[in-house]
Amino acid sequence: MKMKIIHAIFDDEQDVLSVVKDLRDREIEVNEVYSPFPIHGLDPVLGLKETRMAITAFIYGCIGLTFGALLIYYIMISGVGKSWPMNIGGKPNFTFYHNLPSFVPIMFECTVLFAGHLMSITYLFRNKLYPGATTTSPDPRTTDDKFLVELTYTDNKDDIIALLKKSNVTEINEKDEI
Repeated sequence: MKMKIIHAIFDDEQDVLSVVKDLRDREIEVNEVYSPFPIHGLDPVLGLKETRMAITAFIYGCIGLTFGALLIYYIMISGVGKSWPMNIGGKPNFTFYHNLPSFVPIMFECTVLFAGHLMSITYLFRNKLYPGATTTSPDPRTTDDKFLVELTYTDNKDDIIALLKKSNVTEINEKDEI
């Protein structure tokens, strides 16, 4: 049987959360929820896994820390530091270890710089929000003030419509699945 799609539009995020819980309890497949902002508690209700962005943040931070340490070592200890010795805080410049307290702020800032920028780039490309990307939102009002729940059904249309009408749904639109 052919699958059909229902778009239910809501005005309040709590209504969306409760209707998604009810739909999932009745084993009705919810494809997507479109929202102008994140809805707290919606991910576990939809059954979404936790993201791995924290792991990427740690990796990017380690790359930034390594880059900062190598850059400082090259500038202050070897290479340029041999030709133009710099006296920072009255400490000798021929060992990295003795100067480490002076280098900590620079290494910290490199860690934050790399983690922040690379996480932003990863997030944008992972969510296909790079320049020139097209939107997949079925209703442009979801970027302003409306919430849309997209679900599929085969033959239980009347049950789904009745369940949606019990909630504070603003409008219900139906279409064939492409």
